[in-house]
Amino acid sequence: MSYTLKFAPQTKKDLKKLPVYIQKFILNSLKEFANNFSNEYEAELIKTGKIKKLKGEWEGFYRLRLRTYRVIYQKNANELVILIIRISHRKNIYL
Repeated sequence: MSYTLKFAPQTKKDLKKLPVYIQKFILNSLKEFANNFSNEYEAELIKTGKIKKLKGEWEGFYRLRLRTYRVIYQKNANELVILIIRISHRKNIYL
């Protein structure tokens, strides 16, 4: 049972700012992430540092690390949906 990816309107703007090869890399990585997503997979990625539960104003969201880019997402287990909130280079993601 795989999760569905949904993108917030800001996310599409974020992606368009990136070079095409980075866009393809991120979208392919997100598809793989959603297709493989499970509690065990998430726990493994948290253990390796690829996923981090965010705090403060971003509480309730998660950060996925893809090379030097970051994806902020929120998961909704009731609907098997991963809502992508932001995509940006690590130096700009929390601005």
